[in-house]
Amino acid sequence: MRALKLTVAYDGTNYVGWQRQLNGVSVQQALEEAFAPLNHGVAPTIAGASRTDAGAHALGQVASVNTDIDIPVTAVWRALNVRLPVDIRVLAVEDVRPGFHARFDAKGKSYRYRMSMAPILSPFDRCYVWHAPEPKRLDWMQEAATALVGRHDFVSFQARGAFVRETVRTLDRLDVTRDGDEVIIDCAGDGFLRHMVRIVAGTLAEVGTGLRPPTSMPDVLEARDRRVAGATAPALGLTLMSVRY
Repeated sequence: MRALKLTVAYDGTNYVGWQRQLNGVSVQQALEEAFAPLNHGVAPTIAGASRTDAGAHALGQVASVNTDIDIPVTAVWRALNVRLPVDIRVLAVEDVRPGFHARFDAKGKSYRYRMSMAPILSPFDRCYVWHAPEPKRLDWMQEAATALVGRHDFVSFQARGAFVRETVRTLDRLDVTRDGDEVIIDCAGDGFLRHMVRIVAGTLAEVGTGLRPPTSMPDVLEARDRRVAGATAPALGLTLMSVRY
């Protein structure tokens, strides 16, 4: 068997997320179906590094697949892009060591969250930016973000219904910057809980509008209670930027 590593970009607007589900088409399903004609007509299982949510996007998702096909990687790359819908693109295909797994071998990931304070959101941003027009104090958001950097139990920032035993994660970076009317949150770490980035973004937005003080983040972490953190920001503002190995 041969292991292939795929680097994938997609607009998640029309998908139920990365992972296969019964209620609609997923990015994983689209990739597996595009791969089937290359794989003796059988759709292989393609594992993704991140199980992005419905409506979330990716510029640097990584996926892995095991196959016995004897086709050059450049031919695989071309064939997949011919068969995929226009909102999914395979950026690269590489041969990797046998046993490589996109999710379990990942050492870290980086995400970007975008929110707009513009009075009216451009129609060209409507699928990629959370429209949150209330004015926000960037310095308050930056102060709050600093308290989340490092190794912490992030269970307060995990969606209800998630079944993960270990909720301690390391955030290497959590930067809050502004570009015109847009607030951009860039984060990188060794792993993320379900909806964690979206809950962090929603909580920081509440800090920025004065709904909670910037000094409250240590208390939110200490509470270990989802009800103490802020609202979950919409998925459409989230993009998986890269995966580190």
